[in-house]
Amino acid sequence: MNRRQFLQASLATLVAGSLDGRLAFAGADKGPLILSAVDDETGHHLIAGVDLQGRQRFLLPVGNRCHGGCERPGTVQAILFARRPGRHVYVVDTGQGNIVHDIAAGDGYHFYGHGVFSPDSRYLYVTVNRYDTGEGIVRVYDAEDNYRAVRDMPVGGIGPHELVLHPDGNTLIVALGGIQTHPDYDRIKLNPDTMQPALLLMDRQTGGIRKRFRPSHHQLSCRHLGVSPDGIVVAGYQYQGPTWESRPLIAHYDSNTDTFREIGLPKSLQRSLHNYVASVAVSPASPLSLVTAPRGDRVVVINHRTRALVSDFEVPDVAGALALPDGSFVVSSGTGSLHHISADGLEAETVATLDIHWDNHLTFHG
Repeated sequence: MNRRQFLQASLATLVAGSLDGRLAFAGADKGPLILSAVDDETGHHLIAGVDLQGRQRFLLPVGNRCHGGCERPGTVQAILFARRPGRHVYVVDTGQGNIVHDIAAGDGYHFYGHGVFSPDSRYLYVTVNRYDTGEGIVRVYDAEDNYRAVRDMPVGGIGPHELVLHPDGNTLIVALGGIQTHPDYDRIKLNPDTMQPALLLMDRQTGGIRKRFRPSHHQLSCRHLGVSPDGIVVAGYQYQGPTWESRPLIAHYDSNTDTFREIGLPKSLQRSLHNYVASVAVSPASPLSLVTAPRGDRVVVINHRTRALVSDFEVPDVAGALALPDGSFVVSSGTGSLHHISADGLEAETVATLDIHWDNHLTFHG
């Protein structure tokens, strides 16, 4: 048995033995951590923390299926958000491996599964739906005041999903999906014919919308995104129109030139994505970005400066994507595997295979 086979066998045994609804903790560790929402083989919802080699740190049972996450800068805390239309946000102490706070959306509201902190780590910005009116908002929580909700900022549209902070430290970049939902109808899309998706630039201090960019078709739901240190935004779409159509699924905004474009891929590759991008990761150390397309079992790497295709890989049921500080990437799969993508975007290697099903996002905690 070689080293990788031994590692995978050991990890599978460790995880399978601990996924019984109880908290599992392998001890505190000061190294980098990957967090994600996962399900076990029986359908229980958990938050997993693993190291960069795929070794388990903790598994935390939660009452809702989670989605995206973010780290609280300069602290041991990370945040995992319930999947739309969920009503809980979980604050995780990554050092102790436990949940220290549960933020409820409140009556009449649900979360969309994403959030981001201010540079000083005090304020948490979360995408929220007021479902009686369908109004999308960014809600602000004060982490220094026990995560008290302090402000709601309307986005002027329906379905704000992922949001990230621009390198200027003041602009929130918001992917506005345009899809109206209601908890009584689970994840049913209530307005496919009247969708108005957009990429938004919001002032986090005033709540004012600085820019609003529309996709080339009103059913291209803008859902996930990332931003480079030099202010280039890469966004992923999910097309809600006829399945036989094939439309651009990657958007590009350069804040240095104030230019918004969509990136076309070779026709065969474009069709293979099946109109669905799940996760976006933008490298902090190179001009490369990566998107995952689980319906097509594809990972696509682009150069976000030139908008050129670099490579694509087949990963069955690919899920989350994460850019590491060294310029390389990690992607997960619903089959339980973790894969490392080299910093040049040309090589993929399986790191581990676990007895869990990864959700569509990975969160780094350094």
